[in-house]
Amino acid sequence: MINRCVAYFAALFLCAITNSPVLAEDVTLQSRDGSVEISGNIISFDGELYRVDTAHGVLTIDASGVVCEGPGCPDLGAFVADVSFSGSRTMGAVLMPALVQAFAFRKGYKLVREIKDDDHFTITLSDGETDQLLARFGFRIASTAEGFADLIAGEADIVMSMRLPTDEEIRLARDAGAGNLNSARRSRIVGLDAMVAQVASGNPITAISPNELADIFAGNIVSWVELGGDDIPIRLHLRDSLSGLYSEFERRLMPHAPKVADSVTFHESNASLSDAVARDVSAIGIGALSDTGNARAIQLSGPCGKTRAANDISLKTQDYPLTTPLFLFTPGYRLPWVGREFLGFVRSAAGQQVVSRAGFVDLRLSESPVSAQGQRLANAIANAGEEIDLTELQRLVTTLDGTEKLSLSFRFEPGSTRLDAQSRSNTEILAARLESGLLDHRKVTFVGFSDGDGAAAGNLRLARRRAEVVRRAVLSAAPAAEKNRLDLNVDAFGEAMPIACDDVEWGREINRRVEVWVAQR
Repeated sequence: MINRCVAYFAALFLCAITNSPVLAEDVTLQSRDGSVEISGNIISFDGELYRVDTAHGVLTIDASGVVCEGPGCPDLGAFVADVSFSGSRTMGAVLMPALVQAFAFRKGYKLVREIKDDDHFTITLSDGETDQLLARFGFRIASTAEGFADLIAGEADIVMSMRLPTDEEIRLARDAGAGNLNSARRSRIVGLDAMVAQVASGNPITAISPNELADIFAGNIVSWVELGGDDIPIRLHLRDSLSGLYSEFERRLMPHAPKVADSVTFHESNASLSDAVARDVSAIGIGALSDTGNARAIQLSGPCGKTRAANDISLKTQDYPLTTPLFLFTPGYRLPWVGREFLGFVRSAAGQQVVSRAGFVDLRLSESPVSAQGQRLANAIANAGEEIDLTELQRLVTTLDGTEKLSLSFRFEPGSTRLDAQSRSNTEILAARLESGLLDHRKVTFVGFSDGDGAAAGNLRLARRRAEVVRRAVLSAAPAAEKNRLDLNVDAFGEAMPIACDDVEWGREINRRVEVWVAQR
C-alpha cells in the first residue's frame, strides 16, 4: 500500500510501507510545540522512529520531534531492538553467529547466546558498562525457502539466502504487502560460495562438464566408465529440495531435465553430503565449496578443453559459472539502529575477515599484475578467430601493460541491460573504493569483452557499450568521490580474450564480461 503524507506533516512524518502486524495500541503523537497532533494505532518503534496506522495511512514518525501519549507508548529508555533472521542453514549455523560475535566485540557489547533447539537460538547484546539490554537477534536455521516464507508471513525481518527469490516468492511477498523482493535495495551480498561437484579422493576423475553433470543426475549416465573412470555404478547425492543449493542446482544445471533420478540420496546439510561422498569412491555429489570436508571438488570442463576451478579469485570475478552469493534480504521497513549497524559491519573490512575465517570467500578487493595473466593472454592468442588480427592482439597487450586487474568483474542478466546481483554488489564495492580515495590519480579502465557469437565488429561495439554502462553505474554509486581526482576510462576488446569455451552457453556467459584494470602506482 502506498501512503500519501499530508503536507503539513512533512517535516516530521515520512511515508512508509510495512508488513508488520498492527498491535492495535492507541497513541497520540504531538509535536513538541503543540501545533501538530496525530492519533492512531502504533505498529512498531525501533528506538528512533514510530510506525503508526493513522487516518492518513501508515506513517513513519521521528521520535525526536514528538511527545507520545497513550497506552501504546513505549518506554524510550528501555527500548530493546528485536531483529529476527531465518533461512539458510549454510549461513546460519556458523557464519552469522560469528559475524554477530565480531560485531559485539568491536562495539564493546556483552554477548549471550541461548540455544533453544537444533534450529533456533537467540543472541542478546548488552551495554558493556551498564549491562542494559540493547538488542535480541533471533535465529531460525532452516532453509532458504522457509526463510522467504517467514519473511512473507511477517515472522522474520531478514532472510539468509543462497539464491535470489523465485517469481512465486516475489508475487507472494507483493500480495502480502511485504514489498518488492526483486528490488536491488532489498538485498545485500555478504560473501560468496559455490556449487561444486564432489567425489571421493580415490576417484580418478578431475574434471566434468555441466552437461555431463545434468546427464548423471537425470539418470542418463549411470557408470563411471562412461566418463573415463572405473566400471562401477555412480551413486548420487544432493542437498534437500528446500535448500538454496538445490534450487540453484535445478535452475543452473537441470533446466531442461524433467526431474532428477530416483536413486538420489538427499541431505539436510552440506557436511552430511560431503561425508557421504568422501566414504564412497563410486559417489558424486553437488555440494558447497565452503564445506567439502574430506571429499574432493573437481573442476568444470568444456568441449574446447578449458577448465574452470572454484577458488577465491574465480568466485570474485564470476569466472566460475556456479558461484552462489550469500544474500541477506531485508524487510520493506526500517530496521532498528542496532540492526542497521550490524548490516553495515558485515560489509566492512573487519566483517569480511570473519567471512573468510568462516570458510567462505570474502568480498575484499585485490589487484594482480598483468604479468600474472599469462594464461589469459595465451588463450587470447591461441583462440583468436579469423576476425581478430595481430594488430588487435598487440593493442590488447599494449593497453594492459603496466596495469593490475581488480578481483571483480561485471556481468548482465541474460538478455538484459541490468547488471546481475553479484555485479550490482560489485558496483557498491568499487564505488566505496572510489569514495575512499584509494584510486585517486590512478588510471582506471573498464574493459569490455564479449563471446564469439556473431560478427567481431558488432561484438566489439556491444562490449564497449557494456563497459560504459558499468562505468556510469559505479560513478553514480559514488557521490562522495572527488571527481576531479578520478581518471575513469572505457575500452573494449570484444571476443579477443575468451576465458571459457565459446561453444557452450555457460562458456559464452563467462566470456561476456567487463573487467577493471588499474594503472600501477
